[in-house]
Amino acid sequence: MSELSSQKCEACHVDAPKVSDDELAVLIRQIPDWTPVVRDGVMQLERMYKFKNFKLALEFTNLLGAMAEEEGHHPGILTEWGKVTVTWWSHSIKGLHKNDFICAAKTDALLA
Repeated sequence: MSELSSQKCEACHVDAPKVSDDELAVLIRQIPDWTPVVRDGVMQLERMYKFKNFKLALEFTNLLGAMAEEEGHHPGILTEWGKVTVTWWSHSIKGLHKNDFICAAKTDALLA
């Protein structure tokens, strides 16, 4: 288990700090399969997972949903035949918080 995936999310409020460029550079190295993307001016983390069929993609989606509920932090999830695209960002601060990196690492750990 990675250092990030062993951490817990903290409550994130509107005044919580977004990750700095320096923090982004350090944290993204811990989740190398994730890509920072900007949508509507909001930095997000995104990764697509591939599966053999829809059933396996849906099983992963359900595991992800349970983990998100446990963490109290919820991603964008697009489940399709053979793939699931996951997008993490902190809605309250309209950008990336350390919680997003923790949950991205926890998402990866679901397949380990």
